[in-house]
Amino acid sequence: MPRLKVVPQTAAISKPAESADQLLRRLEWTVLRRLDGLLQGDYRTLMRGAGMDLADLREYQYHDDVRHIDWNVTARLQQPHVRVFTEDREMSAWFLLDLSPSMDFGSGERRKRHVLTEFVAVLARLLTRHGNRVGALLYGAGVDTALPARGGRQHVLGLLHTLQARPEAVSAGPTRLHELLQSAANLVRRRSTLFVVSDFITDAGWEKPLGLLAQRHEVVAVRLLDPLELELPDLGLIPITDAETGEQLLVDTHDAGFRRRFARIAAQREAELRQSLGQAGVDTLELSTDDDLASAVLRFTDLRKQRSRLSGAHGAGGRLPAHLARAS
Repeated sequence: MPRLKVVPQTAAISKPAESADQLLRRLEWTVLRRLDGLLQGDYRTLMRGAGMDLADLREYQYHDDVRHIDWNVTARLQQPHVRVFTEDREMSAWFLLDLSPSMDFGSGERRKRHVLTEFVAVLARLLTRHGNRVGALLYGAGVDTALPARGGRQHVLGLLHTLQARPEAVSAGPTRLHELLQSAANLVRRRSTLFVVSDFITDAGWEKPLGLLAQRHEVVAVRLLDPLELELPDLGLIPITDAETGEQLLVDTHDAGFRRRFARIAAQREAELRQSLGQAGVDTLELSTDDDLASAVLRFTDLRKQRSRLSGAHGAGGRLPAHLARAS
């Protein structure tokens, strides 16, 4: 049985070509409009700023951070006062994009690469509209393209054109995601939000670089998947190709035992991957090829808000109860 990096040869179906401008206009009309109405000002949950701006002064309250006490005002008014800060949201976001051969797989109308492109288009446009800059690092057989962080719609169009103009990746050995993460660590010096967009079908060794990035930056793992990678239906005898080595063989999906073994191995890999991402300390957004993009982004913002509430509860009342600490 080959590794789970498998691609039924007849599964991937190409969609009609769109120009970068056509793609962005379609997503602005169908996805961004929905998000504008549903986020209700919660854009701030998508990325967190690198700095803090002084917004106000108020009297000290129990559980306030004593480091925020303004001693000059306290001495003048004879009453402890603390500084209240708001987050500086103007910062850079970087897309670390895995464009290895397994990203060209999709069992339905959309490939993982299509989902990647649409996600980048929506997030990049949403962020640049609020004054932020976006850049990208592209990985194929290695890290081959770096687009500097800039703002504006034209820059987003240039990024999309670069993605669309890329030919399908050719099998050239296993993916080494750690190379992409290490390149980002060397390139992105100022604290930023990093979106690591990948199916995480890769050689081992990416966990430590991801954790190191998360210590310096706000890191979000955007994990792409296809339903057929989790469970095989009964399709009879089908050809299967390892997307990255090119190895081919025929498998009998009519064999219920084979399908059970496939599902068991896939479930085990899912559990290990989620554990590794959790240990790295990053938020994770899972995007399937059959997902609704706007709904997925909203799920992500709900997760971020939940994490913020738990973090606030931790800061206000000391240590969280064990079951909440595990959930956070």
